[in-house]
Amino acid sequence: RLVRIEATPEGVASVIMNRPAQRNAFNPELIAALHEAFETLHGAEHVRVVFLRGEGSFFSAGADLEWMREAAEWTEADNRDDAMGLARMLKSLWDIPALTVALVQGGGFGGGAGLAAACDMAIATADARFSFSEVKLGLIPATISPYVVQAIGPRAARALFSTGQVFDAAHAQRIGLVSEVAADAAAL
Repeated sequence: RLVRIEATPEGVASVIMNRPAQRNAFNPELIAALHEAFETLHGAEHVRVVFLRGEGSFFSAGADLEWMREAAEWTEADNRDDAMGLARMLKSLWDIPALTVALVQGGGFGGGAGLAAACDMAIATADARFSFSEVKLGLIPATISPYVVQAIGPRAARALFSTGQVFDAAHAQRIGLVSEVAADAAAL
């Protein structure tokens, strides 16, 4: 299973991305599974808080590079449809009525950082790293940008989007991408 939902009777749900060998990188199947999980949580009236996490040592590396290589051969219409799938998934996360909290261990790159921004809050381990690394591939982080700009503001977003700079959890907290920094994964 690419995504698991675990829930308690007290109204706590956890959505866990389960591609640890690929650092929970996005591919069409993971995006679809996340979208389905988030849509399911829209109607779960007893859920008060949703934690989003990645299985293994890394929250999400963003787009799977093999998927991106394949996309280079796609038509413009195929790429637009693919981007819309990601956009729908992010919007369904944003629209969950319960409090959403990203628990970021290891790091969030590209779309992984976008997931953190689309949550109501994010908590990262002190050693977590972040980057809007799409620019290094000649791309812009268009699909995640509304959530990132909302979280960190336009000026910080422009700087990070254009440089692809890797930054730590302390910097992510200073700019508003992360709400809190935990000592380690156990403290999450």
